Amino acid sequence: MKKILNAILPKGFKANGVACGLKKSGKLDLALIYSRFPALACAKFTTSSILAAPLIVCKEHLKAFKRFQAVLVNSGNANCFTGKAGIQDARETAGYVAQALGIEQGSVLVNSTGIIGKRLDLGKIKQGIPELVSGLSSFGIHKAKTAIMTTDTFAKEVSLRIKIGDKLVRICGIAKGAGMIAPNMATMLCFIMTDAVIFRRALDKALGAAVDKSFNRISVDGCMSTNDTVLVLANAAAGNEIISAGADLEKFAKALELICMVLAKMVVSDAEGATKFIQIDVYQAKDVPEAKKVALDIANSVLFKTAVFGENPNFGRVAAAVGASGLGIKEEQLKIRLGTLKGKKVRLAVSLSRGKAKCTVYTCDLTPEYVKINAAYN
Repeated sequence: MKKILNAILPKGFKANGVACGLKKSGKLDLALIYSRFPALACAKFTTSSILAAPLIVCKEHLKAFKRFQAVLVNSGNANCFTGKAGIQDARETAGYVAQALGIEQGSVLVNSTGIIGKRLDLGKIKQGIPELVSGLSSFGIHKAKTAIMTTDTFAKEVSLRIKIGDKLVRICGIAKGAGMIAPNMATMLCFIMTDAVIFRRALDKALGAAVDKSFNRISVDGCMSTNDTVLVLANAAAGNEIISAGADLEKFAKALELICMVLAKMVVSDAEGATKFIQIDVYQAKDVPEAKKVALDIANSVLFKTAVFGENPNFGRVAAAVGASGLGIKEEQLKIRLGTLKGKKVRLAVSLSRGKAKCTVYTCDLTPEYVKINAAYN
């Protein structure tokens, strides 16, 4: 397995990003990912009961169709809390792309990120589609990854290549996210492309495991969003023996997990206003769910996060968060080891003395800059 720092699209994929005017800043705000070959698609979405319109449309298409060729993403507007009109708007944007590419509308998946509660400006998106399509390129992922950003300070990308039999299989992922980050799924968008030949059930299983160990184990502020999506497309262009189970699936799943983990850590590193990246390791829990709950309860403690920002080694903040978890952990069971707070990376180890399970969660400090950013967001 080889890690590639710069995103490289797998065979058969192209991408592009343009500025269509959704952002007042004039920055790139419309991205397109396209596969020349119809691809399998699997996705994991936010568990929020209030879903953004594009997620509703995505779920419709994923249920009704088996193969997909395009993903359209706009930033600057979440197209959420916009009612039936918003859903129709999302469908129309899929239609614009389908017509421009000469493919079925159902093979287009759509996504949005930005401010909640405002209708999309369909005129601007429709005007931007011709340039978006004509500029599609195997190197266009660099524009696409920038076009999906909102409060992000840097674009997030990673690529891997692995050998399946005698064939080289590529996996490339891009993501956006900096605020409203909390399981499940973290408030972010992630799009993964691979040229692997793989059964859909195997792809979905690998994605579920990868998301659980990465995007579902990060938190910036404990706030879930309405647009969270992790989407993977597999177009079979690598020509490998089909991945179904066994060693090949294990190798692919590990690569997919690494893609998701690298991107998830980038999201935390780019957290709004953050000055410190915090790793929380919980050991000796009864089971993984218990370890994960304790780690996330600490990660989402405002008192703990502000103490880290102030470089104040206040163990009481950790003990209070563990005690409030509702798991009945006693004082004599709890052991806390907090590393130095002076650098940009902080490690916290918590032992529960109740079993052999463990879990690692990643978070950040909470700063005045975070308040400033979100106080003026819309």
